Amino acid sequence: MCLAIPAEILEINDGVATCKVGEGDTTVQASIMLLDEEVTLGDYIIIHAGFALRKLDPKEAQETLQILRDLVNIMGGEDYQHEML
Repeated sequence: MCLAIPAEILEINDGVATCKVGEGDTTVQASIMLLDEEVTLGDYIIIHAGFALRKLDPKEAQETLQILRDLVNIMGGEDYQHEML
């Protein structure tokens, strides 16, 4: 199973966004070419399989990240949480 995750855009270069995932240092790159709306630095997007699927409201992004953190805690993966989310 794959999970689409929210990420904050740090940089945009030739249709590819470098994004920060959660509060850690983890970054991912995602194509933004499928998006219908403009995105800028600091925006949140949902990423799945290397593609941005849609732009997120910052509040919605934070709520989703908190849900993911809670799931990690329930599963007993607190060390993982600090690295990823």
